[in-house]
Amino acid sequence: MAGPVAAAIAWQHKGQPRSEQASKVAIIASMFTPSLVKTPLPQAAAAKASVHPAVTPMAFVQAIALAYARRGMSAGNALDKAQIAPNSLQDASQCITALQMEALSDAAMRELDDEALGWFTRRLPWGSYGMLARASMGSDRLGLALARWCRHHGLLTEDIAIHLDTQDGMATLSIAEHTALDAMREFCLLSVLRNIHGLASWFIDEPLPLVRACFPFAPPPHAGVYGLLFPAGEVVFDAPQACLQFEARFLDLPLARDEAALKRMLQRALPLQVRPYRRERQLVQRVRQLLAADAECLQTADTLARQLHLSQRSLHRQLKEQGASLQSLKDEVRRERAIALLLRTSRPIKRIAQSCGFLNDKSFIRAFRLWTGLSPSEFRKSVRTTGMPGA
Repeated sequence: MAGPVAAAIAWQHKGQPRSEQASKVAIIASMFTPSLVKTPLPQAAAAKASVHPAVTPMAFVQAIALAYARRGMSAGNALDKAQIAPNSLQDASQCITALQMEALSDAAMRELDDEALGWFTRRLPWGSYGMLARASMGSDRLGLALARWCRHHGLLTEDIAIHLDTQDGMATLSIAEHTALDAMREFCLLSVLRNIHGLASWFIDEPLPLVRACFPFAPPPHAGVYGLLFPAGEVVFDAPQACLQFEARFLDLPLARDEAALKRMLQRALPLQVRPYRRERQLVQRVRQLLAADAECLQTADTLARQLHLSQRSLHRQLKEQGASLQSLKDEVRRERAIALLLRTSRPIKRIAQSCGFLNDKSFIRAFRLWTGLSPSEFRKSVRTTGMPGA
């Protein structure tokens, strides 16, 4: 794959690099453009390397670059959003973080208008996999939801068919290849299985335990990452076909989700595909929603605790158990609101400070500089200079 990809990349980055400040503004602004899948801040991938280690192989980045090349398009913007240097694509030994892969995939799906990222003979337009998830939501148990997902996937493409079978207490989700996937084969089969495993885990809000994950090709140089993508199960290469196997009893589990949960998930669905499933921090999500819904940022530990039917002590303790704090969530909501108002309105800085719950504009400016490295006025000026969305 590296040969054609290297040739394709050669013409994709001939422009002048942006200034450091303009690049920072572009990264932040891109996070706040309207979207169904929220792109993470790419710089977080570098800042939190210890939390999100770089283990995603460059081969997957090369596959996305190849999808661009086949369409005669430049992958430059997507690589830039994910903070991936173009020349690094030629070094197969390099890796990126899950956050970078999420940002890259999100940008590529939008620009190519193809959620399959070039795997199939025809594009899967934006929203295709969300439609599959919606079509499965009316099921009363996991087995029916997965069967519906497999059947409806066949309406999107004839290049592969996905089947759910049970035998001797074992359930198997298998992929039959009907057309040659060529250079996209590994990335396609791996991604489809990650997608369906992530969705199944989300349906029941528990990581679906796997017995094994099988792939019909020889172990690639980055075979070690498969154990991270399909944890707790045996990874088998040179198998007859790609498949996931797990105990059939899990098919009888009821779905733990509703339409409201689906809508929230689709706002940021890519983590289900690029990293192993982790049970949702439901209290964190609920607190964040209550804070975001408060237009005047007046929520306190007391008001939140009463709405959640908790004591203040229990609220702080449970948030800590879920790896968060009330102050960090408040800062997160304030930051998102401040940046959105700077991007989309011409309100004076003082009014924006008030809208974000600050007592005065000086404390707001100090906080904003800590969040972004820029003052609010510098950020707004840079946005207008670079012509980013919402300026």
